[in-house]
Amino acid sequence: MMPEISLVSVLIVAAVAFVVPLILGLVPALRVPSVVIEIVAGIVIGPAVLGLVEVDGPLRFMALIGLAFLLFLAGMEIDLGGLLRGGAIRSAGIGFVLSLAIAFGIASLLGVAGLIQAPLLVAIMLSATSLGIVVPVLADAGQSRSPLGQLIIAGSSVADFGAVILLSLFFSGDSSSVGSTLLLIGAFVVLVAAIGIAIAEIEHLGWLSMILRSLQDSSAQIRVRGALLFLIGFAVLAQLLGLEIILGAFIAGTVLRLVDKDGMMTHTLFRPKLEAVGFGVFIPFFFVTSGIQLDVGALLAPGGAALASVPVFLFTLLLVRGLPAILYRPVIGTRGVLAAALLQATSLPFIVAATGIGMELGILSPATGAALVVAGLLSVVLFPVAALTLLRGDKRPSAQQR
Repeated sequence: MMPEISLVSVLIVAAVAFVVPLILGLVPALRVPSVVIEIVAGIVIGPAVLGLVEVDGPLRFMALIGLAFLLFLAGMEIDLGGLLRGGAIRSAGIGFVLSLAIAFGIASLLGVAGLIQAPLLVAIMLSATSLGIVVPVLADAGQSRSPLGQLIIAGSSVADFGAVILLSLFFSGDSSSVGSTLLLIGAFVVLVAAIGIAIAEIEHLGWLSMILRSLQDSSAQIRVRGALLFLIGFAVLAQLLGLEIILGAFIAGTVLRLVDKDGMMTHTLFRPKLEAVGFGVFIPFFFVTSGIQLDVGALLAPGGAALASVPVFLFTLLLVRGLPAILYRPVIGTRGVLAAALLQATSLPFIVAATGIGMELGILSPATGAALVVAGLLSVVLFPVAALTLLRGDKRPSAQQR
């Protein structure tokens, strides 16, 4: 007989995940990403406001799979082959190094001032970009394949990839030192490369390709099951090596994109199916649960130090990821640089994930974590809208002619 498990919390969060898109659909003028509303809804139903939900075992499991799926899909956004072939990788790499230098400098000053407890962790958090938010914004503006769009995508890809690697390198809970973690990451990369090469070779087998095609749209949904096996397998491999699960999930998505040479990800419905599973089932649990766990009490504590640090973190995020966009000026001009700065400074999922890791390790206070998450929320609300305004500004004359 199976042990009795309460699914009440899961039910409430599932209801929130269902209602949020409906609200956004009913109020189209409210141009706010759903992740923002999901986190805010989590705050409302959590201990900070209504106290309807506590994070129990089932909800924690759903949130963990949601985080893994989010990083998996983010990894699939990164075209390593295209980055290595394209000229934008040089500017993106230099920009990321510059971002890290600026972030560590500012974080060190904040640490000396007593505003934060872990300057290196905060610096890594502020150096990331939400590629999953940036790409749709560029698509809406018709800039995905333009020189501007390619530079921003390259810069965001390098920032995402670099931030995940650095977080695993310096803040893996099971590792004893940076040197040992570096060896573990090296071993992980070797295993990943071997698995990727093996899969690429296996896919060349004609009989296997035929079987996959016959099962991919049947009730077996074999490619979706294979992708899930890939995701969980790489996450477990990272965990066994003492690395963060998010590294395994992220690398799984990147390798899947690299191994599958077909631009349509083997067939046209493969990516939409994975997004349906991720964004339709698991990922909302991660964001709503993050809102439930957000320590609003610490953020609003007497004295207001934590709340006052929110605009500081937001401005720092803009400086850290925005200033390197100056490197793009010879190619895209001043207006493009401003748009690139705003989009590259848009970050939330990585901040939420890294904040959780920092608090689990006891090196980040709940107040600082809450302030960082709120700053990330504001970046997602404000920066893409401002960037879209700039990008669409170039098209206003033609719009008036029509």
